[in-house]
Amino acid sequence: MGNCLGSSAKVDTAQSSHVTYASGVSKVSSRTSRSSAPSTLTIPSFSEKSNSSSLPTPRTEGEILSSPNLKPFSFAELKNATRNFRPDSLLGEGGFGFVFKGWIDENTFTAAKPGSGMVVAVKKLKPEGFQGHKEWLTEVNYLGQLHHPNLVKLIGYCLEGENRLLVYEFMPKGSLENHLFRRGPQPLSWAVRMKVAIGAARGLSFLHDAKSQVIYRDFKASNILLDADFNAKLSDFGLAKAGPTGDRTHVSTQVMGTHGYAAPEYVATGRLTAKSDVYSFGVVLLELLSGRRAVDKAKVGVEQNLVDWAKPYLGDKRKLFRIMDTKLEGQYPQKGAYTAATLAMQCLNNEAKLRPKMADVLATLEQLEAPKNSAALPQPEQHLFSVTHRKYPMRQHRSSLNPPPSASPLRSHRQSPRVH
Repeated sequence: MGNCLGSSAKVDTAQSSHVTYASGVSKVSSRTSRSSAPSTLTIPSFSEKSNSSSLPTPRTEGEILSSPNLKPFSFAELKNATRNFRPDSLLGEGGFGFVFKGWIDENTFTAAKPGSGMVVAVKKLKPEGFQGHKEWLTEVNYLGQLHHPNLVKLIGYCLEGENRLLVYEFMPKGSLENHLFRRGPQPLSWAVRMKVAIGAARGLSFLHDAKSQVIYRDFKASNILLDADFNAKLSDFGLAKAGPTGDRTHVSTQVMGTHGYAAPEYVATGRLTAKSDVYSFGVVLLELLSGRRAVDKAKVGVEQNLVDWAKPYLGDKRKLFRIMDTKLEGQYPQKGAYTAATLAMQCLNNEAKLRPKMADVLATLEQLEAPKNSAALPQPEQHLFSVTHRKYPMRQHRSSLNPPPSASPLRSHRQSPRVH
């Protein structure tokens, strides 16, 4: 993937801070439209039957915000729910702004006293509009219509003047990114990693098989959130796009996403299909197997790009151990690991048409679910190599909507000092 951008591609080198809650929602150009005039998005309504021979019916901003599934909060309500956005309520920070912990009444959804009622996560965008009104509206639109156990639940929103906030269900385990790459959390066991992969695959499969296909376009570890039982849920739908309709084979879009996760054909041509998501899933599956980031500038040469480094080992049972996460300490079934590695290789095929559908990916992963405790059995014949020192990576930044010709259109991965 890294090679398709070319050696002359430039990436944003802005510094950023440690993200603890979630999200891969990141900085976009402030050129994104933030007009107060009603916006129109060409996004299908999932509550109505779609006509596969015609383009999705555009929905106005008013139609999107009037969703019966979402509560419109006032800014005052969310100030009360988060204790006036106090620092000790802060869950994390991203280019979009801040995520705060809040409490609301389970029945009325009104602000509740801290420690009582239902815990929620309140995402508050920066007034500068880094995420952009269009992406904010896209997220409200999709999550206001799509409901699945493996998609994060959007409870409501606030749109008052310059204030744009989103209220989600609280995900106590944070993001998959935190558990794989941050110091502190206990290493994920093989069984938990496969559980996360299956949950994420179910979410993607649902999107692809929806009445009107949805292409997620930003599948990555930081956008996979985990509940108390490590059930995975997809978050951040700001870049989601309606899939092709009728006899169309793809959707042509400006290239946006995250460096290291985006499919090579999409980066090269801007032609987006559901198979672009399948490639991104293959990258995350590799991250789960190896414990390495998709892109790690702290490493040298080919090891900076996970796909380029790992591909030669994926199809060889005798060499596979070389890419397996040493934090697993050999406690994984060799047959299961090889099956997962083979699946990752299929998802990462440079020919999009040859990649499996997400429904088939899910079926293969579900077959890997072993009886309880079997995944924890040590494999004495498994060879291990020493754990390497890892630096804390920085948050990824969402790309500019209109990048200069010489700039990479994708967000990149950065390194940052440890944040206490």
